[in-house]
Amino acid sequence: MKIKIKQLESHDVPAAIEIWNQVVEDGVAFPQDEPLNETSGAEFFAMQSFTGVAYDEDSGEIVGLYILHPNNVGRCGHICNASYAVKRDMRGQHIGEQLVTHCLRQAKTLGFGILQFNAVVKTNTAALKLYEKLGFVQLGIIPKGFLMKEGHYEDIIPHYYVL
Repeated sequence: MKIKIKQLESHDVPAAIEIWNQVVEDGVAFPQDEPLNETSGAEFFAMQSFTGVAYDEDSGEIVGLYILHPNNVGRCGHICNASYAVKRDMRGQHIGEQLVTHCLRQAKTLGFGILQFNAVVKTNTAALKLYEKLGFVQLGIIPKGFLMKEGHYEDIIPHYYVL
């Protein structure tokens, strides 16, 4: 399988919604607790600074995505934020790494100076390992900052990367 990443197009939205909703339904990584529908999903992806989709070059299947947008405004508007989602049955194949590295390049192209993650859940060991590998800096720990699907709280670890 050869993975490529491109900007989301309108015909990609249903697949992107499906993958996004898988992560929301898992309840262990994204702060959102409501799934996207056709209308809310199209609006959500359109309002991002960039939405990238990872696809299998041979089959055309969408296997992952990321959203990129400002993390703040005004004097902090040079800081962006991103979220990544990989299709459940495709996880563990380094698609997330490709999404993050593409996102870093795209963020710089869009004029951002820093990529910040506000809430990496402490139990998301795959993400933590990847961000360490790519050179992200951990900012500390926010105790019980994330409500897990099962109802208990987990710590979150903010990160940043200078572009």
